[in-house]
Amino acid sequence: MELDKYDRHILEIIQQRGRVSNQELADAINLSPSPCLRRVRQLEESGLIDGYVALVNARKLGLNLLSFIQIIMDKHTPERFATFEQSVMEFSEVLECHLITGQAADYVLKVIVKDMDDFQQFLLDKLTRIDGVSGVHSSFVLKSPVKKTSLPV
Repeated sequence: MELDKYDRHILEIIQQRGRVSNQELADAINLSPSPCLRRVRQLEESGLIDGYVALVNARKLGLNLLSFIQIIMDKHTPERFATFEQSVMEFSEVLECHLITGQAADYVLKVIVKDMDDFQQFLLDKLTRIDGVSGVHSSFVLKSPVKKTSLPV
């Protein structure tokens, strides 16, 4: 799908204010409501807009410890990777899982828990019990000066 200036502007606004009404969006991009809505629907149907979410404050839920965990696998086989990926998908603590290159690790996970006790339980009772996990290196977030959800368009 070829994006014009209106489509890009729609994507920028929706990423910042997902609950914006069609009328407000149309006013912001200087289009009438009907063609604006048609453009939003085209962006949704094309897959450029994957969905809509609410961003929840983790600290207000008591989730205070954010970590990045590098995972080293014992074997580099599709089956081993599939087993690992399926396992971490089931853990609510895992916010993101990335297969990476350029490091000794095979995966990096973004994990959030309440505190260090919960982290220890997650690590020992869940993560290290996955077949094939041979090494784990954890880093803890002290501060997040940049935290975005919107992509440049």
